[in-house]
Amino acid sequence: MNWSESKKGYETFLRIEKNLSPNSVSAYVNDINKLISFVAEYYPNLTPETVKLAQLRKFVEWMNQKGISPRTQARTISGIKSFYKFLLIEEAVENDPTTLVESPRIGRKLPEILTDDEINSLIEAIDDTKAEGLRNKAILETLYSCGLRVSELVDLKLSNLHFEQEFLRIAGKGERERLVPISKRAIEDIKKYLVLSRKKLTIEKGFENIVFLNRRGKKLSRVMIFTIIKNLAEKIKLEKNISPHTFRHSFASALVQGGADLRTVQEMLGHESILTTEIYTHLDKEYLKDTVNKFHPRS
Repeated sequence: MNWSESKKGYETFLRIEKNLSPNSVSAYVNDINKLISFVAEYYPNLTPETVKLAQLRKFVEWMNQKGISPRTQARTISGIKSFYKFLLIEEAVENDPTTLVESPRIGRKLPEILTDDEINSLIEAIDDTKAEGLRNKAILETLYSCGLRVSELVDLKLSNLHFEQEFLRIAGKGERERLVPISKRAIEDIKKYLVLSRKKLTIEKGFENIVFLNRRGKKLSRVMIFTIIKNLAEKIKLEKNISPHTFRHSFASALVQGGADLRTVQEMLGHESILTTEIYTHLDKEYLKDTVNKFHPRS
């Protein structure tokens, strides 16, 4: 089995058997592409079944020389380990050469979060007299109100808006569905956008059920959501480096700081493991520490 065949089989396995999202499949395939690039440069005769531990260690050195961050290296090594588990299942290899490959040590980085005032400032900077402004205001309110991933936001469907019950039905990673509460303010902003802006668009075939559309009547791209937020941050001279995911972090942090239990937050974020959600307890401790430093007479 050559690299092209094994990669194609692995991609099918991720998509159909593991039921991963297109973005996750793409990330895993990119991990394998890095290994293939290395092999093509240094070991052109190497095939997936003839790779040994020594070559994989050289691959890790190669990533270091390329200036790839430890976090990305760890992610890549994890992807390659997954690739070889697949090859073992398919009996394309007899041994797994990745067993003794070590990932670089990476510290846990606390995510950037926004205060409620900062979020209000971003939203107030939107010109909602324009059609796109109504849409952008609804987008930011929905991100903060529901803690959605950017992929979940751009894929949000009209048929999954349950405003009477104040819930959204969200198809998350691996098509795992969950119900997420939505605030009255976000509901009002979405309704205003639907009536005063979206209704006037000529909608392209296939996008009739998508909530947030561009001016051509098509689904917004992830990059467009990033651009909207970056432009607003520049407009209010916000010094923090933010992205759509910052709203998700801010949503979760606000819940934990308000006393929500981790299981509830895990459910609303759609985290498969509660270990992923636990990072917000660290954010909460920092919040408590800041409060003590600010108000305690001995600080």
